[in-house]
Amino acid sequence: MTNDTTAPAQDVGTETGTARITWHHASGRARLVLAVSHGAGGGIEARDLVALAAVLPAHGVTVALVEQPWRVAGKKLAPAPKTLDTGWRGIWPALAGPGLPVISGGRSAGARVACRTATELGARAVLALSFPLHPPGKPEKSRAPELLGAGVPTLVVQGGNDPFGRPAEFPAGPHELVEVAGADHGFAVPRRADLTQEDALRVVTDAVVRWTGSLH
Repeated sequence: MTNDTTAPAQDVGTETGTARITWHHASGRARLVLAVSHGAGGGIEARDLVALAAVLPAHGVTVALVEQPWRVAGKKLAPAPKTLDTGWRGIWPALAGPGLPVISGGRSAGARVACRTATELGARAVLALSFPLHPPGKPEKSRAPELLGAGVPTLVVQGGNDPFGRPAEFPAGPHELVEVAGADHGFAVPRRADLTQEDALRVVTDAVVRWTGSLH
C-alpha cells in the first residue's frame, strides 16, 4: 500500500547514529503527526506500519515512519533499551518540527520506547502496536510498568494470539486496548481464521483512525 503524499526520506543525526524518517504527509490540513518506529526484528516495511502510512493521511494525520540508527546502519540486532531511548530523543525535534502535536508510537520494542519517553518528550499520546508485555513463555517478566507509566492517552493494538502478550493478559489501566482476533505479533492471521489478512489490517487502521479522531 502506498499513497502519493510520501516525501523523500529525511536523515536525522542523533547521539547513537543517523536515523531516518519517511514522511507520509496528510493529504489535506494536518492535525497531528503520528510517529511510529519498528521493532527489534524488522523495519518500517512491517505490514501494520505500511497500512497506517497508507490510510491515516486521508484523515488529517501525517505519518512519520522512523528507522532507528541501528537499523539505518544495517545492524541486525537492536541495542539496549537505553540506547534506543537515546536515539528516539534525538529524532524527536525533527518529528516536532511541523509544529503539530506528535503521537509517539511504534511496534513491539518501538512501542516500549514510546511509552518510556512519552512524558519527557511531551508526546500528545502513545500508540503501542503489538506491545511486548513479556518475553514468549515468560509472563513473570512483565513490562506492564512501562505501559502503565506512559502518562498520556495510550492505545494498544494487540493480536489475539500474540505470544508476547495476549489481550487477556494485560492489566487494567488508563490505556485502551483493541484486539485483532487470531493475529500474531506481526498481525498475521492464519488462513483458517475468521478474519482475512486485509480484514485484520483494517481492524488496526480503523482503530487508529477512530482514536486519533478523538485527540485534540
